[in-house]
Amino acid sequence: MVKIDTKARSPWTPLANVKTITISPSKKRIDGSIAIPGSKSLTNRALILAALANGQSKISGILKSDDSYWCIETLKKLGISITIRGETAYVKGKGGQWDTGNLYIGAAGTIARFLPGALALSNEGTWIIEASESMRKRPVSPLIEALKELGAEIDYLNRQGYYPLLIKGQGIAGGHVHISGATSSQYISGLLISAPYAKAPIIVDIEDYIVQHAYVLLTLQLMETFGANVVYESNLKRIVVHPSHYVPQDVELEADASTACYFLALAALTNGKVRISNLTYQSNQPDIKMLDILQQMGCKVIKGDSFIELEGTQQLKGGFEISMREISDQALTLAAIAPFADQPITIKDVEHIRHHESNRIHAICETLTQLGIEVEEFQDGLTVYPGCPRPALLNTYDDHRVAMSLALIGSKVEGIQLNDPGCVSKTCPQYFELLEMLGLDIHYF
Repeated sequence: MVKIDTKARSPWTPLANVKTITISPSKKRIDGSIAIPGSKSLTNRALILAALANGQSKISGILKSDDSYWCIETLKKLGISITIRGETAYVKGKGGQWDTGNLYIGAAGTIARFLPGALALSNEGTWIIEASESMRKRPVSPLIEALKELGAEIDYLNRQGYYPLLIKGQGIAGGHVHISGATSSQYISGLLISAPYAKAPIIVDIEDYIVQHAYVLLTLQLMETFGANVVYESNLKRIVVHPSHYVPQDVELEADASTACYFLALAALTNGKVRISNLTYQSNQPDIKMLDILQQMGCKVIKGDSFIELEGTQQLKGGFEISMREISDQALTLAAIAPFADQPITIKDVEHIRHHESNRIHAICETLTQLGIEVEEFQDGLTVYPGCPRPALLNTYDDHRVAMSLALIGSKVEGIQLNDPGCVSKTCPQYFELLEMLGLDIHYF
């Protein structure tokens, strides 16, 4: 059983005292419309860019989850004034000047990758950054070594290449740096976010490839919205950032496409119909492409001007192999619904998800095997064979994407139980509430 790091949970979780839930199929056909909370990825990017700007920004449509909570609390400790009203954040940035102190960032991967450069660019100050147990197991060295190459002063306080960190503000000189994108696109985003405040231009060359390169594109587009001077081509092999300062903005954030996919997959799995009322197929978030996979599996998709809608099918189609490198956050979603397809499904090119909140490839393979499903695990993916999952109490590995994916199986199988359902608060605290709204029967213990 995975040890749960409850310290990393925030007051924004409604499931703090819930140890187990049981999920049962809906008694009627699933047919509903829901609005999805704001994008986690865009929320934390916008909060940090606004904090780096000099003056007040208004960020509408923020996600209120564990990750954004720790981002907001960290920025407040750094001396940034942040007022939350509903789903809107008013952020008064200080132009890259921070209060000194010790910081705790929970399990927020985005903050772990975006904050070091943002602190290092300051000309003064010292910070110790602590993280959750799971975050301390996730490597951060590609980013830190690149920042040090550009003049940042950052030290590892415990294990080489991992949190906790000691950062001394002495500015970033600038220059030419090579970085790998093969493990996480967030390393590159973390490097870029601080780059406008360097003393000279920064040239970033990607030495191999970027997993989920669309997230780097999201970072660059948001940087440009806040006034950064960046030059790049669509393949993102070389990115040049010229010295400039971020300017306060009023921005409206999109709903979270990654979260939306679980509800679209629910419709696909149950031959139901679900409309996401506040997201369109034109989104730049890469996970929107999960719609194409569900369509390939036999579902009907409507791409509206202000919504997306998916209607399921009597029998999902399998019999394909697919690279999910660009939408790897949905690898577990596809793996969870794959047993209900008519032929095997192979997911490949997602080796990097072994280094997320859990070893996600191993976690889903272990769980599907526990459910009686035949599965083959390989280094960069898995093959899932058709079968009938049996009732079981399932471990969620303190990983929101494991929990959210496994919950889908409960829409087809009686007796699916999940331990530690509160881990979904990292991305979508109201996840199970939304599933109930669509008709699933959920009991909390």
